[in-house]
Amino acid sequence: MHSTLLSIEELVANIGRPDWRIIDCRFSLADTEAGRKSYSEGHLSGALYAHLDEDLSGLVVPGKTGRHPLPDIGKLIALFSRWAIDKNTQVVAYDGGNGMAASRLWWLLRYLGHERVAVLNGGFAAWITHPAASVTNEPTALPAACSFEARAPLCGVADALQVEHLRQYPAFVLVDSREPYRYRGESEPIDPVAGHIPGAVNAFFMDNLSEDGLFLPPEQLRERFAPLLNGRPAQQAVFYCGSGVSACHNILAIAHAGLGSATLYPGSWSEWITDPNRAIGSF
Repeated sequence: MHSTLLSIEELVANIGRPDWRIIDCRFSLADTEAGRKSYSEGHLSGALYAHLDEDLSGLVVPGKTGRHPLPDIGKLIALFSRWAIDKNTQVVAYDGGNGMAASRLWWLLRYLGHERVAVLNGGFAAWITHPAASVTNEPTALPAACSFEARAPLCGVADALQVEHLRQYPAFVLVDSREPYRYRGESEPIDPVAGHIPGAVNAFFMDNLSEDGLFLPPEQLRERFAPLLNGRPAQQAVFYCGSGVSACHNILAIAHAGLGSATLYPGSWSEWITDPNRAIGSF
């Protein structure tokens, strides 16, 4: 069973297995149709496509939700059933390369209790460099549907009220996963308000990757996150980002490091700032 990351070699050895399901999660915030277009131009054999906005997020309510709220659980169960994911299915999620969008699907499956899910390390960019890898532009037919069974969550989740409460207690640590300049409030290219949730520390998700675009080895990830946890169990570390997507990358990295399952604030910064009464920190 693979439950955090999967190497290109491991996927090459198993691609085509009927009990494996490959999901292409390529997506661009700058062009929300770019991922679907890339999928139609070439994808891994047998891969289905998941759109971040349409499949892996819920309905955005202006002034109330963040940019990528969690999908309705019933919608997720229907989606995973349509993809023929049962308790024995090994799911492999990939995106263009850095793992941000794929980690969102990884987290959602774990949120519904499915442990057999891993992100392809290096994604599509790494796949196409492997001599044994192949790409097709043929659409993948949906497999025969099954009934996905949601189980107890394998990850923690916190809402805005809980974040407001726990950020004031040293037993917890709140972690902002965005670029340092956005955390510091120097500028904000996406959301209407700059800054961070007061009390949060910063751990930019892209720092989980080495220069070759792959995740750092587990021992290096432990060195990165152990000081941040400072002896706390992982579930007492609450991660957020702009909209609850890239924070999943940090949660994946912590799990791959063997440090446990951290908590996600799905609404993240884009939800936090919808209430003018919530405090905003900056430098």
